[in-house]
Amino acid sequence: MKKIEIQGGRILEGTICVSGAKNSAVALVPASLLCDEVVHIDNVPNISDMDALKEILEYLHVSFQREKNSVTIDATSLENLEIPEKVSSKLRASYYFMAALLGRCKHVEMYFPGGCSIGARPIDQTLKGFKALGATVLEEKNKYIIHAEELIGNSVYLDMPSVGATINTMLVAVRAKGLTIIENAAKEPEIVNVATFLNTMGAKITGAGTSEIRIEGVSYLKACYAEVIPDRIEAGTYIIAGALMGNHLKIENIIPEHVESLLLKLKEMGVPMEIGPDYLFISKAEHYKNIQVKTLGYPGFPTDLQQPLTTLLTCCDGISTLEETIYENRFQNVGYLNRMGANIQIDGKKIFIKGQIGRAHV
Repeated sequence: MKKIEIQGGRILEGTICVSGAKNSAVALVPASLLCDEVVHIDNVPNISDMDALKEILEYLHVSFQREKNSVTIDATSLENLEIPEKVSSKLRASYYFMAALLGRCKHVEMYFPGGCSIGARPIDQTLKGFKALGATVLEEKNKYIIHAEELIGNSVYLDMPSVGATINTMLVAVRAKGLTIIENAAKEPEIVNVATFLNTMGAKITGAGTSEIRIEGVSYLKACYAEVIPDRIEAGTYIIAGALMGNHLKIENIIPEHVESLLLKLKEMGVPMEIGPDYLFISKAEHYKNIQVKTLGYPGFPTDLQQPLTTLLTCCDGISTLEETIYENRFQNVGYLNRMGANIQIDGKKIFIKGQIGRAHV
């Protein structure tokens, strides 16, 4: 069993550079299958998900070359094979291959994608988008067979602004005939990153980053270069660590607008920060005000930063509250924090954090 040993109580100082966004990279790589030529992607993070994506690409006879933080993908020899469960189950993002293969080949067979255990993560909105564009979906146990004689643009209203469903519908719509309008679309920066990538290939996408995205289908996508945006969740995690134990800690390669919801809450707490165009300096303070936080889709407070923020809130004066509205199983960390000396109570989708009591321990 793997373990991490941590010697706590150390001040964090110096400079750290944020890597490329995982949630962008895992969508950009499958999206490259839509290209009729070769694509280059830079600022790709060195994460295990890339190994899983590489395995799927090579299984499909797609060339995947990596050099440091850059990848080159050539899908000109793509073979549209059934993607087996042993491959698809390694990461949630494998379902982007559903959309890319459907868009390019009008047919895809693959087993249900994997993912982390943070609650129910259905793909019904993704399938809704596929069906709206003319595809039929057959489910055989945990296998999907998705086929379209022809993909035709249509209006797609998402019941919830799902990032995955927005990207998947966009990927298919790029190669559909006519105009597709995605309403109630998710607004995350990663969606803008994917749309920019596709537009650089020759796609016609407008409105990415808003609740309405319009896609005019094209028949050919050319070679292009793309860069993965900085990871706002990684940046936010370092920022929170700096608020806990930082001494003029510099965090580079960030887009401050992408972590604005976190920065506003930290300012409310009284965290000392100096924000630049693509960096910030942060230090810990002796006292923090208690706050109330509610996770929401972008540009609201991100659910992925809820757990590290909970640790920081144990250092506040008084009682802070945190409400989780995205996933129902995000409080798995609370029991461990309480074992370390925190005082956190769970009440349904909310937690109440009594600060200072655990400061010497957490």
